[in-house]
Amino acid sequence: MRLSAIKSIGERREKDFARLGVNSVEDLLSFYPRAYLDLTQRSLLKGAYHNDVVLIACEVLRLAPVYYGGPKKTVKAYCSQDGYPFTAVWFNQPYVAQKLQPGSYLFYGRVQNKFGQVTLVNPTFEPLDRTRNLQGIIPVYPLSGGLTQKVVRGAVREALRLVERQSVLPFPIQKKYNFSSLTSALYKVHAPKTLDEISVGAERIALEEYFVLLSAFQLIKGGKENVRVHKYTSTATAVKEFATRFPFEFTDGQKKAVNEIYENLRAPVVMNRLVQGDVGSGKTAVALCGIFMAVDSGYRAAYLSPTEVLAEQNYALLQRYFPDKKVGYLAGGMTAKEKKEMKARIAAGEIDIVCGTHAILQADVVIPDLSFIVCDEQHRFGVAQRNALSEKGVCVDTLVMSATPIPRTLSLIVYGDLDVTTITDKPKERQEIATSIIPQSRYGDMLDYIARETKAGKQAYFVCPKIEDDDGEGSLISVKELYEELSDRLPSTRLALLHGKMKEKEKAEIMADFKAGKTDALVSTTVIEVGVDVPNATIMAIYNAERFGLSQLHQLRGRVGRGAEKSYCFLLVGSETPEAKERLTAFKGTTDGFAIAEKDLEMRGGGDFLGTRQSGKMLGEIKNLRYGMQTVLAAKRLCEEAFSGGYDLTDLKAAALKKYESLKDVVLN
Repeated sequence: MRLSAIKSIGERREKDFARLGVNSVEDLLSFYPRAYLDLTQRSLLKGAYHNDVVLIACEVLRLAPVYYGGPKKTVKAYCSQDGYPFTAVWFNQPYVAQKLQPGSYLFYGRVQNKFGQVTLVNPTFEPLDRTRNLQGIIPVYPLSGGLTQKVVRGAVREALRLVERQSVLPFPIQKKYNFSSLTSALYKVHAPKTLDEISVGAERIALEEYFVLLSAFQLIKGGKENVRVHKYTSTATAVKEFATRFPFEFTDGQKKAVNEIYENLRAPVVMNRLVQGDVGSGKTAVALCGIFMAVDSGYRAAYLSPTEVLAEQNYALLQRYFPDKKVGYLAGGMTAKEKKEMKARIAAGEIDIVCGTHAILQADVVIPDLSFIVCDEQHRFGVAQRNALSEKGVCVDTLVMSATPIPRTLSLIVYGDLDVTTITDKPKERQEIATSIIPQSRYGDMLDYIARETKAGKQAYFVCPKIEDDDGEGSLISVKELYEELSDRLPSTRLALLHGKMKEKEKAEIMADFKAGKTDALVSTTVIEVGVDVPNATIMAIYNAERFGLSQLHQLRGRVGRGAEKSYCFLLVGSETPEAKERLTAFKGTTDGFAIAEKDLEMRGGGDFLGTRQSGKMLGEIKNLRYGMQTVLAAKRLCEEAFSGGYDLTDLKAAALKKYESLKDVVLN
């Protein structure tokens, strides 16, 4: 059913929804809130700290004229709460000036306290005499274009009335376990009466989606093993000798991984292995040992990286550790002439190891005698892209790497038929990173410390969860707003702004300048989560830390502590809910990525691990839902029961095959 079936959605709003991946009324049902506002407790603005999120009753005294200068259209209101003066500002929302009049209101937004001037940024508001929209549990949705929370909430409510979603679980199984309907679960998630209802609805929806996914694997996968073609002749002695080229002793985990690759390459079937391990666990050294086994046996290898910054870093490593081999580099940033010349050299067999980005995947890149490929940061590539590389050879052995720790139980589901190697130890020389939760009362002290450290030659990261400050919610600080604030408060610190809307070339130049020490601090979104190695960076400050999954926080923290100097991670919290405190306290207490992953899975559910490009597509229908590991395991048991119990699986098979069709780029087959 087209979105235009909903009265409030015209052509313009239809395009805005499409940018969010919502193209039908049915899609709206799966467009789950990314957060909820619990508006049962009101606050006093007096005494609130910088970046606190508050719900207050107040008086709007007067409005300033709308300011249209510069890139932002700004609305400003002068307000008071029990005689305490403050201002409220809205960026790029000029319509607020028509909706807001002097009088009594409820405001919900983030406090900005600069030099004693208190401001609420982009607050949601409602007249105090009709506060039905600002009470109870309110869903908060991702936005795009001209969409507002009010528009999205109304559209979702209408979709719930128009569409009834049917379960594909065999009816006898639904009855046996007394499962609630999907429609009931959807109401609990989109229009909850209590916070407890949200988790009940999320568990039921996630159970259904995992059941369909696992059924798709059951129908399509299994028994697809390619017989080995390449005969590796490199000996264990030669591999050990190659490992001595590294300026450190391999850990037990690294040795185990290398041994497993060595055994795989002598097995009768082709290798398909995932090596996962924390940042700094030495996965790259393991991958280079695998490449050595290939080139030492007379074959060629390829190393695929997700960005040019990482590709250049890996190219330099390959040249250093394979001085007796020809290493070629191929990336989108090269000139047409350079690409043509490199492709000709590769096709002529002059290059032993091809290193680069997606440019390697192009059809006119021919790699003769290719036997071994490495995909760095596997979650940045769809399986179709990896297949495009492996198809440049015959029965190619594949090693994919991930620095995102995933609990073993979940990895068995997400990675299906891949053999999984987990490196749990770290090199002895790596220092522990000191992690602190910084209360807003100590925010100024933190900035003073960072200013002293950068003046002494150290470097820092400041990370925010969003780019713009005009999403209509105002409870999160944006990277652009933070950049402006820090420019005022840290005048002697050389700052650079970095975010995902920049062009790849611009991002690469900013990262290169940072690595070269030309800037002291990066003010960034999570684009630095997987990035260049900067040993001199010793400080990571993460804003609205409660809005990140623990595993994502762990990835961000891993950007520092890569050199010999003691490093620090500062967590700034915008919403101090009991759950946020528990999660961040657990994160503070350990640097073990797999322990953190297990805790994240326990507290926030598998959805956090399924937000990457690959697995996000795999389970995009449950993005933003929170559910426990028991839901995943229950779906697995139900799948086994459904296929072995003699039930009518007509509807299930249709849904599973449809799911598989959408996963051709991502299903690991």
